Parts: sequence; C-alpha cells; structure tokens
Amino acid sequence: MDGLPAELCIKIFHLLDHQSLASAPQVCRKWNTLTSDDELWRRLFKDRWGADAAAFYAPEGSRSWKDVFIVQDRCDRYGLGVRIIREGSDYYLIYQGEIQRYLGSRSHVSCDSKDAPAQSSEDEQRQISDRILFFLGDLEAACADAKRVKV
Repeated sequence: MDGLPAELCIKIFHLLDHQSLASAPQVCRKWNTLTSDDELWRRLFKDRWGADAAAFYAPEGSRSWKDVFIVQDRCDRYGLGVRIIREGSDYYLIYQGEIQRYLGSRSHVSCDSKDAPAQSSEDEQRQISDRILFFLGDLEAACADAKRVKV
C-alpha cells in the first residue's frame, strides 16, 4: 500500500472493523497517520451506535472521534461505574469509560533467583494496591467536599 495515494488507502481503511483499524497504526508511520482520520472514526462510531448517538457524543474541543469511540467502547465492555481494568499488563481505574488514573503494571522480570521474582511481583501488587487505596481516599474526600457544598 506504500505506492497507493492517501485517498485510496483511507477508502480501504473504511472497509475495516474497529479492531483491525486499531491495529493498523502499528504497521508503519504512514498507516498511523492515515488511521487517525477523524471521518473514518466518525463513520465507525455511527455504524456501531447509530446516528443519534453520534450526534449526542460528538467530540468537543481537542477530542477526536477516535477518542470518543474508545471511551464508548470501554463503556460497552465495562459499564459506566468505577472499574479497575487491565489492558495488557497495565492496570487502570476508569469511570464512565474514561481512564482516571494509571495504577501500575505487572511486568514479568526474568531472574535466575527464585525469590527475586516473587518479591518483585509482591512489590508490584503492593504498589498497585496502594494506588487504588490512595485513589479511593481521594474519591471519598471529594464526595465529602461535594456533600458539604450542597448543604
């Protein structure tokens, strides 16, 4: 596809589903640029959720249709509430489909010693747990502040 004009490549990308389109930017820089086309993601959004939803969720400000599509897809997969999700080896806290906070990663460490990876894994789990607890503390404080403002 290197020799094809950009307009023709975009027409080909219009034939892909959202999962294939999300993988395409990893192929090369040209595909990365072409798959960021806002009209491409608007059409995918409209095809999946309908014209009414597209009109309602239209991006504002610096957000793109790709961003809106990703958030709506997360909402479909995980719901609207507060959730802790894993994407690859990374953990995130999401609320209404938006990533609120990066919680950490469970990267695999290869060592010759049997004890070192277990400690590393325990440390990683503790760090993720600490971040979750700190976020919940922040959330609780924000809720308390909101209740005081309403009264």
